[in-house]
Amino acid sequence: MEPEAEARQEIDRLLRAAGWSIQDNKELNLGASLGVAIREFPLETGEADYLLFVDRKAVGAIEAKPQGVTLSGVSEQTAAYLHGLPDRIPHYHSPLSFSYESTGVETYSADLRDPESRSRRIFAFHRPETLRSWALQPDTLRARLRSMPEEHPLVTHGLRDCQEEAITNLEQSFAADRPRALIQMATGSGKTYAAISFIYRLIKFGGAQRVVFLVDRTQLGRQALQEFQQYVTPDDGRKFTELYNVQHLTSNKLDPVARVCITTIQRLYSMLTGNDLDPEDEEHSLFDESAPNQRPKDVRYNPEIPVEFFDFIVSDECHRSIYHLWRQVLEYFDAYIIGLTATPSKQTLGFFNQNLVMEYGHERAVADGVNVGFDVYRIKTQISEEGSTVDAGYYIDKRDKETREVRWEQLDEDFTYTNKQLNRDVVSPNQIRTIIRTFRDHLFTDIFPNRKEVPKTLVFAKDDSHAEDIVQIIREEFGRGNEFCKKITYRTTGEKPENLIASFRTSYYPRIAVSVDMIATGTDIKPLECLLFMRDVRSPVYFDQMKGRGTRTLSPTDLRSVTPDATHKTHFVVVDAVGVCESVKGDTRPLERKRTVSFRKLMDDVALGVRDVDTLSSLANRIARLEQQIDEKDHKEIASVSGGLTLTEIARNLLDAVSPDVPIDVAKERFATDRPTAEQVRQVADELAEKACNVFDSVTVRKTLADIKARSEQIIDTVSPDTVLFAGFDEKARERAATVVKTWEQFLEENQDELTALQIIYNQPYGKRRLTFNEVKELANAIEKPPYHLTQETVWKAYEQLEKAKVKGAGTTKLLTNIISLVRFTLRESDVLTPFPEDVNQRFERWLDLQEAAGHRFNPEQLEWLKMIKNHIATSLSIEADDFSYAPFSQKGGIMRAYRVFGGDFNKILAELNEALTV
Repeated sequence: MEPEAEARQEIDRLLRAAGWSIQDNKELNLGASLGVAIREFPLETGEADYLLFVDRKAVGAIEAKPQGVTLSGVSEQTAAYLHGLPDRIPHYHSPLSFSYESTGVETYSADLRDPESRSRRIFAFHRPETLRSWALQPDTLRARLRSMPEEHPLVTHGLRDCQEEAITNLEQSFAADRPRALIQMATGSGKTYAAISFIYRLIKFGGAQRVVFLVDRTQLGRQALQEFQQYVTPDDGRKFTELYNVQHLTSNKLDPVARVCITTIQRLYSMLTGNDLDPEDEEHSLFDESAPNQRPKDVRYNPEIPVEFFDFIVSDECHRSIYHLWRQVLEYFDAYIIGLTATPSKQTLGFFNQNLVMEYGHERAVADGVNVGFDVYRIKTQISEEGSTVDAGYYIDKRDKETREVRWEQLDEDFTYTNKQLNRDVVSPNQIRTIIRTFRDHLFTDIFPNRKEVPKTLVFAKDDSHAEDIVQIIREEFGRGNEFCKKITYRTTGEKPENLIASFRTSYYPRIAVSVDMIATGTDIKPLECLLFMRDVRSPVYFDQMKGRGTRTLSPTDLRSVTPDATHKTHFVVVDAVGVCESVKGDTRPLERKRTVSFRKLMDDVALGVRDVDTLSSLANRIARLEQQIDEKDHKEIASVSGGLTLTEIARNLLDAVSPDVPIDVAKERFATDRPTAEQVRQVADELAEKACNVFDSVTVRKTLADIKARSEQIIDTVSPDTVLFAGFDEKARERAATVVKTWEQFLEENQDELTALQIIYNQPYGKRRLTFNEVKELANAIEKPPYHLTQETVWKAYEQLEKAKVKGAGTTKLLTNIISLVRFTLRESDVLTPFPEDVNQRFERWLDLQEAAGHRFNPEQLEWLKMIKNHIATSLSIEADDFSYAPFSQKGGIMRAYRVFGGDFNKILAELNEALTV
């Protein structure tokens, strides 16, 4: 058989599989089926190998070539056929729209109506129904994608900057008709939300009929479905699933009206091949599979799922097996492919044609406050590092991995095992116990100092059996019950894994979860603060994914709801018990490189001109952590001294200066070259470093940042167990109290000419003092700042410990005006330290006695009003006419009622009380 005849035989097979009836021109019968392919059809420009008719109208042509012929230059020949149809023959468009070139092994297709019509490789021919649908549309998908950014601008409300940038760049890629695009966004930065946002736009404005959203495991599919269900469309206000059907595939039956299908690539393959899929096969992550020696999955045409079934494929977390084992599943569809990943590899970039439309790494996400950084805490044991030997004659246990049945056996020769065999071939309970005990003993001293609650911790085990051993030993070593530590793997029995994950995410228990890879990728557990690695990981990409479980941020309120003694999630800790951080060099590493150098020293070094990577990276890390801890007042104070810069901007500028990529990109633009020289890059890097560090030239900036950090650290310290020292009666507690009082006295001495409240107290006669609430507030705030680090509550408590007989009332009562009592007691203007409201009560009773002695008696309603006035002065130092507009006065009729109650004496009484109750 001639090569071209052999090619046509294969082309005929492909056409029939796609629903076409094939006829010779002399046997033409356009009513035979919806789609008819006529061989050797005569045209004004020659004979078309195949002319395609749909519903009796010409729609396109196929040019057949022998196998092995390259097709890139054949499209011009097909285009001639499309322009050569006689006008008398019914047709959809003139020229015809759809061109195909095929050898039977390789097939290309194009639509002449596209803005820049370009042939693309397809797995098989499109169905007649599809061509009719496309022909009846006023414009093509690619035309809509080109005009979408301009005609339908992105609604940015609710999007992070990185999400807005990712969607904008992706749509520019679509407009240029680039078939594949890769979005790199750090774990926790909102990849899925960004994906749902652009999927919504592709359906609504791009006219996409179906999108498939590929996930790594079925559990992540359930999580993705929830996010689609919760997504509120920005321009409509309704939920995504109220507008479009979303199907999470748990069987091989597709919902014909679903606009979005969520599935794993394993299930998609089983659907294409017509084979059943064991649900457990969807529960295992493909990240850590060793695929290179496996045969790639072969796919054949399935008429139930034609190649045009999906317009877009979104692959969430593109693992390496896509590019080898499952690649043909993706390339089966005539669809745009969008990859989402936090950790791209060279192979990832190659598959997506180097079209990286968004690059948003972990370091930038930390600087922006989208992620938190991490520290590494290393635990080494002898067996973990070296393995061990069991001498001959000893009895050892032998346990079946599956049934866990144990039998004893006496060794007749020495048994030596390496650390690599641990927990797969050999289990050493003592090694597991030593690691867990060390973790427990150092948890509240080194890893999370001054904490009492075990932070939410995820332990990575080698396999299910190893996880089972770890769970039992953790419960024993921590002395806690079953609810404290849970195993969450595919073989978890009793409780559903998704219910355990939900409890781990939102409930107090479990505190520790042990898993293999079920929570290793994609799963959102924001309160996680600690990852304990008891398994090594071969893949750098997978390792970064696992670390990514700890990067997510959450509000202090949400963190405290599951970990009551936590304040802010400023970082997480990787506890490395197997050397995983040393054996695998992932893309992300701790920003913190100088743990022993203080924050103030780092800033001072930068001000002196230090510009090394470790210093700038560590400073960026401290600033990013500080941003997570401070309140709005601190943010405003920083902006006022830094020229309007935020902490996020300061940290981002520092990271740009040490980034390996940013100086290159800037140099390309500045010097108008794709390959800047090393000198040009160095020059730009130096300039970026100077720009980033200029803000630290200001002494005020350095002092303000140091003060705020010290203040925020002091706030954290007040909730630590150390605070109970003030309640003790031992000698150390008295020494501590004396130090507090001495610091307080030093503060008064050093600030008597600086603060208005102290100026008035020190310099005005007793009866002439008039303090405002704001002046007292200024005084209270000042004692909290370095170098004093005091609060009025700690000073009061110190006096109570040193001079208990002279101190009355509860010094921990958080009432701002109590600081007046403290100042008077310290200056010996009063012999007893009494809460300010009690002083006011005593003065009020004396004032009433004087009024009665002068013949002024008050009726019950007047006494009720006088007591309300007295209570207001006790908390606010004074009362003015405006205060009567608020509760409790407004509830009694406000100032108008007060005038009626007291008549012409009201203003006089008000003035007397303002003076008598406060001086």
